[in-house]
Amino acid sequence: MPRYLEMQDKVALVTGAGSGIGQAVALAFAKQGARVVVSDINTQAGEQTVTLITELGGKAIFIKTDVSDDAQVGHLVAHSVAKYGRIDYALNNAGVTQNSQKLAEQPVETYDKIFDVSVRGMWLCMRHEIDQMLKQGGGAIVNMGSMSSVVGIPGLSTYSSSKHAVLGLTRGAALDYAKQGIRVNAVGPGTIDTPMIQRFIELAGSEDVMAPIRAAHPIGRTGRPEEVADAVLWLCSDASSFVVGHMLMVDGGYSVQ
Repeated sequence: MPRYLEMQDKVALVTGAGSGIGQAVALAFAKQGARVVVSDINTQAGEQTVTLITELGGKAIFIKTDVSDDAQVGHLVAHSVAKYGRIDYALNNAGVTQNSQKLAEQPVETYDKIFDVSVRGMWLCMRHEIDQMLKQGGGAIVNMGSMSSVVGIPGLSTYSSSKHAVLGLTRGAALDYAKQGIRVNAVGPGTIDTPMIQRFIELAGSEDVMAPIRAAHPIGRTGRPEEVADAVLWLCSDASSFVVGHMLMVDGGYSVQ
């Protein structure tokens, strides 16, 4: 194991860890020896992630959390510290997407739901995580952006604007706390093969619906959750000790076209 990925007895907090990228990151932390706090709004999904970690011989707890609720996020961080003593790493991954729809056709509820979870929720998580990391002398935070953080995508204006906000939150917080030992960065995944993609294929009734999506990525395929997890762990590790306020694109070249 590379020295910089040695995370034995460190503590990692992952929101939205019940499936997809969040689950892959939680498992990756556990494989490197970290104790993992699994957070999700879906109890069954979150507990399944804990089961997968314990089957690997790792240590994890599940804390159900609606990240848009300040009291629940405060409880998440406080309970994590009560159990494990500190929070060394945090992936703020919880978020929601939208159905493809032009802006003027979107109901106000779409905007409210996306920004409540993906922006307010991330802001609340960072606020409580940073407060704890200041007390313990440092830590690393990674926020979940998207290729939509840096480019526009037709039909996804609200989702894209929320992901642009993630980049702003990341850069601002990074500058606020870099001198106090807290590194804040982000990842920007392209289309990743998650359960959400599988549901998209099922609704379309054909695997063919993915062909133009894969073709839109210069690498010629969609990504794997584990590939995003590798980027998150690198950003948390000592290998990225001079990386601050950066969004690491993991998008198969989509955003550089």
